[in-house]
Amino acid sequence: MSDNNETEPVPEGTTPLRTGATPSPAQDTRLLAQDDISAPAGIGEEIDEQAAKRAERIVATFFLLAFAASVGFLVYFIGWSGRHGGMHGVDRARESNLWFGGLMALSFLAMAFGVTIWVRRLMTSKPIVQERHAMNVGAEDRASFTAAFLEGAEDSGITKRPLLRRTLLLAAAPLGIAPLFLLRDLGPLPEKKLRHTYWADAVRKAKAEGKKGVRLVVDGTNQPLKVSDFASPGGMITVLPEGIEENLPEDEVLTQTAKVVTILLNIPADEFKPVKGRENWHVNGIVAYSKICTHVGCPAALYEQTTHHILCPCHQSTFDATDGARVVFGPAARPLPQLPLSVEDGYLVATSDYTEPIGPSFWERG
Repeated sequence: MSDNNETEPVPEGTTPLRTGATPSPAQDTRLLAQDDISAPAGIGEEIDEQAAKRAERIVATFFLLAFAASVGFLVYFIGWSGRHGGMHGVDRARESNLWFGGLMALSFLAMAFGVTIWVRRLMTSKPIVQERHAMNVGAEDRASFTAAFLEGAEDSGITKRPLLRRTLLLAAAPLGIAPLFLLRDLGPLPEKKLRHTYWADAVRKAKAEGKKGVRLVVDGTNQPLKVSDFASPGGMITVLPEGIEENLPEDEVLTQTAKVVTILLNIPADEFKPVKGRENWHVNGIVAYSKICTHVGCPAALYEQTTHHILCPCHQSTFDATDGARVVFGPAARPLPQLPLSVEDGYLVATSDYTEPIGPSFWERG
């Protein structure tokens, strides 16, 4: 029995084995070479045509299913979702969500399954290696790209399998058309409707009766507002034109009220700076601005008495009430429209409509 520290002699011309589990560098190199997982040449370059035909029919079936689901989405949207006056109530909303979401999900899933089977079963899988190099646009590179593109199209089978090509286009067509139908939900364009509000009709009617303008009434109480009722600087109140509820059809009151709603502010005379051309639009610092923010139409109903800033709580647009409601902060693109004011028999009256469109500054506002 030999000592553990003794080693047996190594024959001349051979490499001694290392003790332990770590192989020698030469052995390591051989192991890496043996573990190469590259596919043998030719693998994946040929397709079993009989199996490919079965896969082709399966893919076409999925594409036809996607087409049917997309058409069902459009048919339901056009013919059923708006029945009986529209999608009102929780039950109708739940029904529409179920049909819209289910049909569109089925369409996308069928398309995804079809494309996945196409790639896995009908496209060759030969390895493609491309070295990175400087990108050039010479004639040789363009020719190489064209050749590679044509080869890829050939390998995908889209050129020699018309059934797949046609059913894929058929399935994709309704998906491309669907957004055009969904645009219907946006409603009609306002065109020039926002250039005029009920203030114009109310002022016209008042002047036809020999009055200077239409009286301002407090929103909620419909009480006409005197100058003496609003004499304290720093106050803010929401007002409407007198008679809006009595002179309009019931189904139009809310719509027109939303357009004419106005905030009335009392700003100290020494701090008020009338905009040029609007010097007579206020009454001793009492000024009126549209309550509809010019960003996205939220109610600009917050007022800082110390800074005389009007704030919109939705996106923090801030307007300077002392300077024609000029934008001083936030995403709003233009000042709040100002309503011309005057006094008649001690009451505050509006002498005309807003001279610019109220509401958000969208491109379609006319």
